[in-house]
Amino acid sequence: MVAKLPKGLTVRNACPADHQRIIAVMKSWWGGRDLTPMLPKLFLDHFCNTSFVIEKEEELICFLIGFLSPSRVREGYIHFVGVHPNYRRIGLGEFLYHRFFNLCKEHHRDTIRACTSPVNKGSIAFHKKLGFTISKGNGDVDGIQVSMDYNGPDDDKVLFEISI
Repeated sequence: MVAKLPKGLTVRNACPADHQRIIAVMKSWWGGRDLTPMLPKLFLDHFCNTSFVIEKEEELICFLIGFLSPSRVREGYIHFVGVHPNYRRIGLGEFLYHRFFNLCKEHHRDTIRACTSPVNKGSIAFHKKLGFTISKGNGDVDGIQVSMDYNGPDDDKVLFEISI
């Protein structure tokens, strides 16, 4: 785990104004996939105190959008995470996950959940490396348990859980 950020990078809580910055990079960071509908501005309006961005000067390098579940009082949820392609594999995503884990612990949350698309093999490997388990689903895609039609027709998701 990265205990501190590399020189020149800073971390802060996200703010509503970060929404446009994040939306602007999503297609390029995800190889042309348009995931912008998955991150409405309301996440940054209502969960900015539990979400983070990493910057280099004013350039967006990494972000994590997470929240403390209002209905599952022992859980936190990581909704969306992105790392600039030029800064991957140096521990920035892991840094933000652990920052979120610590915030959850401060609020007496001991379970963190997240999900990804079965096509996102990098995300699946990343979550498994951090110790997340894949929740039992009602289907299988390429040998991975998935929850079929999770958010609607043809929107299968790999669901993750970790106890902290």
